Amino acid sequence: MSGTSASPAPEAVPALHLGSGEPLLLLHGVLLSPHCWEQTAALLAARCEVFAPALGGHWGGPEFPDGRYSSATLADRVEAQLDDLGWRTCHIAGNSLGGWVGFELARRGRARTLTAIAPAGGWKTPSVTQLRAAATIAPMIPITGALRQLGSAPVDNRIVRWVMAHLLTKNTRAVSRGDLSAVILAALHCPALPALTAGTLRGPSLANMSDLTTPVRVILADSDRVLPAAAHGRRFLRELPDSADRIMLNRAGHVPMLEDPERIANLIAEHIYASRDHLRAV
Repeated sequence: MSGTSASPAPEAVPALHLGSGEPLLLLHGVLLSPHCWEQTAALLAARCEVFAPALGGHWGGPEFPDGRYSSATLADRVEAQLDDLGWRTCHIAGNSLGGWVGFELARRGRARTLTAIAPAGGWKTPSVTQLRAAATIAPMIPITGALRQLGSAPVDNRIVRWVMAHLLTKNTRAVSRGDLSAVILAALHCPALPALTAGTLRGPSLANMSDLTTPVRVILADSDRVLPAAAHGRRFLRELPDSADRIMLNRAGHVPMLEDPERIANLIAEHIYASRDHLRAV
């Protein structure tokens, strides 16, 4: 991928739905949208029916009238969408907030497998790690508010694009201008951000994961600037059952689908099919 080619700003989409085969749900992180999954979804669609919805309160997703955005209420909405699709269970891959929602859905018995990529929610309540997570997210509230006043200018601003690429990825040159435009537009259209930030401070965080029966693969990134793996990955590494896969991505940032979609598609597909083949052999 080249980071120099110009492309028109994308439009918000309520969901990506493509391919055929194993049902696979892809969940994006806070401030993002289904666009962050586009390239990965296209690769996975060769062997899976892929559904990547816009989470409530995010660009392309529904706004909740009461403004009560949390991992649980977002999971409620996604669960209703799964019911509409006729998917009693499915494979789930979630990034950041999407990973947190993925764990919530796994608790509800909706996940055949779960791939959690740089998942959020891995802090104790209360804890220093929890406060650091909120401190990372909170400044985005006034920043995105100020940028919204500038109309479309931030989308075309080289500095804003660089900041977003630097925040979310390690190899910034691997991210196209079109993808960065989608990231910026999504960040500017996220009414859920204040409630999710407050929820990070109030808790609760993820429930104890030691008794999860869903096959889990947790993927952490060594260059994650949003939820550094050394602090935010600790609970996942320690608490998940021994059967869970634990992978550390080298030279990757918080949203690795943007910089290396093929690598992430392969890791998701590998987990899906290894778990399926294991169940057949039992």
